[in-house]
Amino acid sequence: MNIQPEGEDLRKAVTWVLEEKKFNSGKTLKELIEEACLQFDLSPMDAEFLYRSTSLKDKAV
Repeated sequence: MNIQPEGEDLRKAVTWVLEEKKFNSGKTLKELIEEACLQFDLSPMDAEFLYRSTSLKDKAV
C-alpha cells in the first residue's frame, strides 16, 4: 500500500528522468523511461505521459 498522494510517483519519475538525462547522457530517453517505470511502478499510461512530458521539456531547453 502506498501512502503517497496520487501522482507523486509520476512527478518523481519525471524529475528522475530529466536529471538522469542531464548527467547520464549515454542512455536513450526510452531506456531511462523504462527504468523509471520499473523504479516508480508506473502504468503504461503513466509511461506514455512521462515520454511526452520529458520530450517536450527536452525540446524546450
